[in-house]
Amino acid sequence: MGAPTDDLRSELKADRVSSSNTASSSASASALGSASASATATATASASASALGPEADDDPAPGPGLDPGPDSDPLLPSFLGHLANERRVSPHTLSNYRRDLERIARWRLEQGIQAWSDLRDESIRRYVAARHRMGIGGRTLARELSALRTFFDYLLRERLVSHNPARGLRAPKSARRLPSSLDADTLSALLDSDRPIGAGADPTSPGTAEADSGIENDPLALRDTAMVELLYSSGLRLAELISVDVRDIDPADAMLTVVGKGSKTRRVPVGRAALQAIAGWLAVRPLLAAADESALFVSSRGRRIHPRTVQARLKHWAQQRSAGRNLHPHLLRHSFASHLLESSGDLRAVQELLGHADIATTQVYTHLDFQHLAQVYDQAHPRARKRR
Repeated sequence: MGAPTDDLRSELKADRVSSSNTASSSASASALGSASASATATATASASASALGPEADDDPAPGPGLDPGPDSDPLLPSFLGHLANERRVSPHTLSNYRRDLERIARWRLEQGIQAWSDLRDESIRRYVAARHRMGIGGRTLARELSALRTFFDYLLRERLVSHNPARGLRAPKSARRLPSSLDADTLSALLDSDRPIGAGADPTSPGTAEADSGIENDPLALRDTAMVELLYSSGLRLAELISVDVRDIDPADAMLTVVGKGSKTRRVPVGRAALQAIAGWLAVRPLLAAADESALFVSSRGRRIHPRTVQARLKHWAQQRSAGRNLHPHLLRHSFASHLLESSGDLRAVQELLGHADIATTQVYTHLDFQHLAQVYDQAHPRARKRR
């Protein structure tokens, strides 16, 4: 493989820092039992991984406020175990449930309400109003109410309460924010840029060695480009990208099997450029990946790459190409949906490709498409152009 690049040295250094923190993460998670401990360690890693810089990998020490304290409500660990074992929610979702319910539990005690069974709908309305006055947005409050409703549904099932006080309560409405996306030409120019090493090139194609003789010495660049290409080509969520295994890709059919939200499986197409980038990464993947690791994308430690690492590496990838803005996984997913809808107009197909359970979630992209059409109209129609 030759001498390691600066990126590889930095990632290896971050791994050594991350390794020392992983032990403390495991110790704090053990209080919740084996089922929720793994989820806790994974979810709390996100809080502090960004402090390690763009090469942060794997699970750092847990951040403040996520691990239950000694006076934690005894019903919460039971409910979190139910979510992890029976409903099999993602670590990120589990972390949100824990954080939201612990916040509500602290507020409940501050109000002198000692038991969950004593909580009434008017009390919850006061909580929502107080949070709203603090500037908390409607989407966050809706998530907290949803967590509380689900928690009380569980307590009802266990016959620990007689009613669900959060049922029927709604959070204040917040202004709808349209998802941002990159212009198709701008994104294509970034993906086609050949300034950084191995920017999407197929190392098996003629002329690649002449264009970049050091490509084999930079597996991280090949990995990063493959991740960007796949995110945009198939419209994946960050968690879906992380979960992809080598066996999930079928190069012959140019298809990828993805496990999305709620453990729902779907098959999505993979574009030619993404397949080439993945082939380039697979050629050097054995230099980093552990022999028994099934993940398609691995860290410098040879194990499945951490979400924070993907986010940091995409930002680094964009900076190398002077993108002029931060590049993150959901921006590529939004761009995928917007460009596809703009070209095809098939909302139902976009819904299936994105893995949306409700088409109303996909309809937000029709507003982006309408904005684009309105801009074209304003610029092109002779009766729409402003007089100078």
